Amino acid sequence: MSQKPKPSHGLAACPGCAEPLESGDRFCGACGYDLSAVPAAEGGDDRPTVAIVTPVTWPDAPPRDPGSLSTMTQHPGDLPGTDSGGRDLPTMEVRTDGPVPAESGAPAPAPGGPPASAPHAVGSPTPDGDFELAAPDPRTAVRADPAPEPAAAAPTAPAAAPSAALCVACRAGRVDTDGYCENCGHAQPHERDHTERELSGVAAVSDRGLRHHRNEDAFAVASTTLPDGSPATLAIVCDGVSSATRPDEASAAAAEAAGASLLAALPRGAHPQQAMHEAIVAAAEAVNSLAEEPGQDGAEHDPHRHRNAPACTIVGSVVASGLLVVGWVGDSRAYWVPDDRSAPPARLTEDDSWAAQMVAAGLMNEAEAYADERAHAITGWLGADSYELDPHTAAFKPDRSGVVVVCTDGLWNYAEAAEDMARVVPADAADRLLHGAQVLVGHALDGGGHDNITVALVPFTVTPGQAGAGSA
Repeated sequence: MSQKPKPSHGLAACPGCAEPLESGDRFCGACGYDLSAVPAAEGGDDRPTVAIVTPVTWPDAPPRDPGSLSTMTQHPGDLPGTDSGGRDLPTMEVRTDGPVPAESGAPAPAPGGPPASAPHAVGSPTPDGDFELAAPDPRTAVRADPAPEPAAAAPTAPAAAPSAALCVACRAGRVDTDGYCENCGHAQPHERDHTERELSGVAAVSDRGLRHHRNEDAFAVASTTLPDGSPATLAIVCDGVSSATRPDEASAAAAEAAGASLLAALPRGAHPQQAMHEAIVAAAEAVNSLAEEPGQDGAEHDPHRHRNAPACTIVGSVVASGLLVVGWVGDSRAYWVPDDRSAPPARLTEDDSWAAQMVAAGLMNEAEAYADERAHAITGWLGADSYELDPHTAAFKPDRSGVVVVCTDGLWNYAEAAEDMARVVPADAADRLLHGAQVLVGHALDGGGHDNITVALVPFTVTPGQAGAGSA
């Protein structure tokens, strides 16, 4: 993931003559076109990727600035999902058990990435001299029961010090106390390299992938209750910006802050969409605080102080009382996949990216924009060096049951269109949430695992009575 400054006029080329523009241009240098006269793109406020139709029966949200937040809803099943890619992505059969046999060949290359090299044994050097680290296959994970607490016993003689662990890279050297191999020098996997969590009504899996040396993604999942006693579930997924400093800390801080904010607001009866807006603001403040230097006087402003500050993207979902709310900044996404696969899926978020900006401005079609090497440069993120914070939120009221997929681009790069995502989500995902998330992470690993991968699944259940009321 990379950052790209947002042009002040929102244009990369002159609307009059198509001459390339600089971010600070006020007039076109070729034809003199007044760039300040360019009308703002329609739908500049928060809008979902499909039309809004049905209002929600929910208490009014607290007062706020006009236009800062939309509280309208729509039926995701009414329109098909949108494909922001404009190009085909590698496809492969979805596996739900066990690793790919060795004879199946090398993994497919990532979109726009280098071709995959020939397969080689884990622990042996790759052609570039590096080592491929062993990564757990999430589909083969076994959930172990927690170990019982040891009973009190009489003091015994000290146990012998355990022998040093064997390096997972070269399989020959021993790991020192600092976590590095004494033979090849490779850092050993950390606990954050692969994490899983399952609660009532939500599950998430995060994996380092096959090409990154650390996991810069983070997630927060939780369940709570509303004032009327009904359940509410939430999922937050954050992706650290690799070109910034300490991206892993940024994503962790954002996920923790957003999750805590929602857990505090929802039980108080806050409107879920307002609560999501406030959670994103809290996440931004948490990431901004990572750039503050101890002892720095706030009155002395250094224009270079926040250059390359910690940064991340964020996407979240809340399911509560028949309402589905999503919020985001950046290019992490949320998808709607109905249980009835004959019904159309939908993408619920709209990327803050260079390509999406070009398409919205009418300067390129999707195929042209996403063929450009700048396509995935993000134009919105959380961080002290970001532009004005612009949290996007949208509320939906589906008329059928399904599952919400909340994920980073490490997954959707391998299932970009809503139809592709629906194809790889297991049919029983709503009943086996953790298994479904493991399958999706495995799908990205099969495709090459070129980025960190994080996905959370949140089911949305509609009873027969609710379905009839929603479609009336």
